[in-house]
Amino acid sequence: MFDLNLSNLTPFLPEDWLSSRAGALEQARTMLEEGNGPGGDFTGWVHLPRDYDKEEFARIQAAAGRIRQDSQALVVIGIGGSYLGARAVVETLHSPSFNLTKKDGPAIYFAGCGLSSDALAEVIGQVKDVDFSVNVISKSGTTTEPAVAFRIFKALLEEKYGKEGARRRIYATTDAKRGALKGLADGEGYEEFVVPDAVGGRYSVLTAVGLLPIACAGIDIAALMDGAAAAMEELSKPGLDNPAWRYAAARHGLYCSGKKVELLACYEPAFRFFAEWWKQLYGESEGKENKGILPASVEFTADLHSMGQYIQQGERMIFETVVRFAHSLEEIKIPNDPENVDGLNFLSGKPLSFVAEKAFQGVVLAHVDGGVPNILLSVDRRDARTLGALIYFFEYACGLSGYLLGVNPFDQPGVEAYKNNMYALLGKPGYEARKKELEERLG
Repeated sequence: MFDLNLSNLTPFLPEDWLSSRAGALEQARTMLEEGNGPGGDFTGWVHLPRDYDKEEFARIQAAAGRIRQDSQALVVIGIGGSYLGARAVVETLHSPSFNLTKKDGPAIYFAGCGLSSDALAEVIGQVKDVDFSVNVISKSGTTTEPAVAFRIFKALLEEKYGKEGARRRIYATTDAKRGALKGLADGEGYEEFVVPDAVGGRYSVLTAVGLLPIACAGIDIAALMDGAAAAMEELSKPGLDNPAWRYAAARHGLYCSGKKVELLACYEPAFRFFAEWWKQLYGESEGKENKGILPASVEFTADLHSMGQYIQQGERMIFETVVRFAHSLEEIKIPNDPENVDGLNFLSGKPLSFVAEKAFQGVVLAHVDGGVPNILLSVDRRDARTLGALIYFFEYACGLSGYLLGVNPFDQPGVEAYKNNMYALLGKPGYEARKKELEERLG
C-alpha cells in the first residue's frame, strides 16, 4: 500500500545508522507489542485494528446512518486528538471543501477546537437554519474549549427541537465509566460511544472518536480498519526491513546528527489536516525532557514560494518526509495557446500530474543538494484502506521513535501548564492563590 524510500539519506547518515539501532528497535517493538514499557497502559491502539469492539462498531455505523438520514449538518465538538484524526481522514479522502462538494449526507463542521468567538459564530450561522446533530467528544467533559462549545450547541438544539428532540440528536463519545460528560449523557439519555482507557487522544482516530464523524462523511470505516489491520500485521514483524523500524531509526539518526526539525510535505492540499494530526502525534509523543524533533508541515508546491528559500538555504537543521500519492483522482490536460504568451506550449497536451511529478523530482534533487535529507513515502492510492494503513504506520513508528529517544511516548505532562494558568485567571474555584500570583506577574 505504500513504499518507504530512504535512498536520499545516504550522504547524511553513517553506514550503520540502521544496524546499530537493531537492538533498541527490537526492545521498543517488544514494549509496544506487550505493553510493558513506559506508558504501557496507553498502548491499547497497538492491536486495536484486530481487537476493536465489533458491537460498538456496528452501533457507530447505525448512528452514522441515522445522522446521514435526518441531518443536513453534523457539528463535531472536540479538541486535539478528539477532532484532528477525523478531520484528517474526511479532508484527505474527500476535500478541504467537503461541505461545498458533497453529494449526499450532512455537512460536517468542527467546533470546540479553539476559543474564537468569530469562528464559533460562523458554525452557528451555518447550522441554525437546518436540521443538525452534534457529536461531542471528550473523555472528561470538562476541557474548557469543547465544554463551552457543547453548552452553546446543546442550548441551540434544545431551543430548536425541545429537550426530547435534542436528546435524539446528541451523540456523546466519552469515558466508559466516569466523568462529567458521562454523567450528563447517562442522565439525558444520549447515545454513547467510548473513548477507550488504554488509547490516548492522539492515537484515537481508529476508535469511536474518529470513526463516527468519518462514517457520517460517507467513508467506508470497515475498509479504513481493514487497512490498519493489514499494516498492524506487517509492522509487528521484527527485522531491519520493517518500514516502521526504518523510518524510526532514520528519524533518530538524523536527530542525533543535528537535524531537529522534520517537515512533513505533500503535494495535495487535501493532506493539510492529516499533517496537523501527524504534528500532534509526534510533537506530543516526543517533545518532553528537553528532547524531540519539532514536527512541522508544508504544502508543495505552494509553500516553495514562501518557505522554499529557508528550506533551501536556511540553517541546516531540517529534514523532510514527503508523502506522495501515486495517482491523481482526476486528470487535467494542459491546453494549447495559439499565442503562447506564457511560453508554455511545450507542455500542451500533457497532464498536469506530469508537471507535478517533474516538480517533485526537481525539488528533491535541489533540497538534497542543499543539505536537506529526504524521506519519501509513496502511497499507491488515496482510499480508505490505504489511509488506514498510513495512519497505523505513523502511529507505530511514533511509538518506536519515542522509545528510541528514551521518553514515554504516551503521556503529555506539559499540556497541563497552560490549562492551570487559564483556570486560575478565569477564577475557577480552587485556584485562588494561583490567580493572585499570576495577576501580580501580569501587572
